Amino acid sequence: MKLKFFALFTLLLTAFFSYAQDMQEGFTYLETGKYAKAETFFQSILKEYPQNKTARLCYGRAIGLNGKPEAANTLFTNLLADYPTDFEVKLNYGESLLWNSNFSKAKTYFKGLIDEDPKSFPALLSYANTLSNLKEYKDALKYVDKALEVLPGNPNALTSKKYMYLGYAYQKQQSQKYDEAELLLKENLILFNNDKDTLLNLANLYLIANRLEDAKATYDILAENPENKITALNGLALVSHLNGKEKEALQLSTEAFESLDKTTEPTLSQQTTERYVQALIWNKKFKASDTLIANLIETKPNENWLLALRATLNIYKSDFKKSVKDYDQILVNDSTSFDGNLGNANALKALGKYEAAYTSAENTLKFYENQKDATNFIKNLNTTFTPFYEGKTSYSFDNGDNEAFAFNNNIEFPFSTKFKVLASYNYRNTTNAVTNNDATSNDFSLGLSYQLLPNVTFKGTAGLTSAKATTNDYTQLLTDVSFNIKPFKLQDLTVGYKRELQSFNAELLDREIVQNNYYANYSLNTNFNLGWFTQYFYTSQSDNNARNLLFTSLYYNILPKPSLKAGINYQYITFKNQVPTVYFSPEKFNAVEVFANLIKDENIAKPKEWFYELTAATGLQYIEDDKSQSTYRIQGKLGYKFSDRCMANLFGTRSNIASATAAGFTFNEVGLRFKWLLFEKPVFRE
Repeated sequence: MKLKFFALFTLLLTAFFSYAQDMQEGFTYLETGKYAKAETFFQSILKEYPQNKTARLCYGRAIGLNGKPEAANTLFTNLLADYPTDFEVKLNYGESLLWNSNFSKAKTYFKGLIDEDPKSFPALLSYANTLSNLKEYKDALKYVDKALEVLPGNPNALTSKKYMYLGYAYQKQQSQKYDEAELLLKENLILFNNDKDTLLNLANLYLIANRLEDAKATYDILAENPENKITALNGLALVSHLNGKEKEALQLSTEAFESLDKTTEPTLSQQTTERYVQALIWNKKFKASDTLIANLIETKPNENWLLALRATLNIYKSDFKKSVKDYDQILVNDSTSFDGNLGNANALKALGKYEAAYTSAENTLKFYENQKDATNFIKNLNTTFTPFYEGKTSYSFDNGDNEAFAFNNNIEFPFSTKFKVLASYNYRNTTNAVTNNDATSNDFSLGLSYQLLPNVTFKGTAGLTSAKATTNDYTQLLTDVSFNIKPFKLQDLTVGYKRELQSFNAELLDREIVQNNYYANYSLNTNFNLGWFTQYFYTSQSDNNARNLLFTSLYYNILPKPSLKAGINYQYITFKNQVPTVYFSPEKFNAVEVFANLIKDENIAKPKEWFYELTAATGLQYIEDDKSQSTYRIQGKLGYKFSDRCMANLFGTRSNIASATAAGFTFNEVGLRFKWLLFEKPVFRE
């Protein structure tokens, strides 16, 4: 009897090991990630042994990892019903919840498994990964450490821990808690020395926080590993660009691009090509970048990254309509595309389609919560349409003994992206101690601005001036009506009519000379840094005089940040009647000057930063047929941005150009300007 039992046991054991050995092929498929083959393998096993628990488990894992999470969950639910106390089945059921992204249910389920077996490594690690998916990173790190206490050095747990740190740091970064994010990434670097992913995240954090030197240092560390050289060069090129060193950016990017070969990983090759084309665009090498993009699109049509590059190129060339077309195609391909949504916002804004620009930027934030570029875009656009008050006080004097004190107040109140109300009050008092003349004027005006078309804006104001002079008190109508038109790319035209008074000094105010000005301003920019501005005034006056004034300026943009340009100005003035004892009114006046202008624009300055502008010019002026006279002009301003809503600056001018005053004297002016946004955002936006 014992011999028979032993023989039966031996037979069953042999069958079991033979069966297990038969399934080893399937186990190998699972372990090596060949889930489709594993699915087919275990499916065939189950046809023969439909109730085999091991085969059912393995088949469930195969289909779950092969893109069929719902079917896997159903299978493990049935398996759990058959084996309600089997811990391995419970673990696999829990994992199927993760595959189905049912993280809330998985959190409760795995917590129950840990209570059942506090030392279960799979339960602890799965619970930690569940918390990580729920972005509860603090607790996730706590439980992954518990898992590592059970199996120290386990590679799966260590990998999970690394990505938990990265996710936690990104969460802090999105909340703009940059110091906390930096601390987490540095802790990760202690655990995973010079880890590529962590270094890249740290460098990106520094870029977002505008800590460019720290970003450069991080990319330099990354470059110490030869395998990461191309990636580091791509990052260093971006840092150089953000520092305004475009030539250096192109040099670094060219080095990376020329390092590509057939062995380069495809994603890295694409990133490097993208950065190289960007560097060409930054350096305004439009022909080279256009050719490269066109060649790439021929072989890879409708690729989003190439469409984005072409759109960027067209933005730099001010072909905004072409940019919008490419961004729209990107969004057809992928409605969640960051480049498509925010790129479209920038292009639409440039076209004057502000509501559509708002929509595109807000779409970006739907997919990329708290993304800094998108939030800054909306913030800057809000600033454009936020009601503001601007006050300016100034004191001027010349060597003709004229002195003037002025106080100007302006309010702009937008009710939509198209319509805004304008109001102003200006006070001016001017005296002359020699002639004993004294005059005061008070100007009041109201108006509106309305965008008729994306490229056409109407602006009109009307008001009254009340003047009190030595021998004359009066009230006169003031008005200024204009149309601003953007006829073609890189061009701007303003035509208008303005009614005003000759108010430079007390004597002129006393004479009540009304000026009717018909004017046009035209500016042209180019893609090769050359610019041209021209202004023409025809003025008819109530004293039966008339004036023609032409001013034109040709200049070259030398540097973008801070802006530095230099050029040549020409001015021509002629009056119908010459009344030199009353005001400067030559039959012909010509002036030529060379100038340089350095500016850090207040709109670019960040809160708690200085902004400035300095213009210096010198040249010659010709009054009638007299000999030439040398001229000079110095203008400057220095300001401080206290916050997003408040700024102030000092300004000053000194000039001896005859046309700068009504009397042809050396002119000086100093003053203070203050600007305050009345609200935090536009009144028409929730």
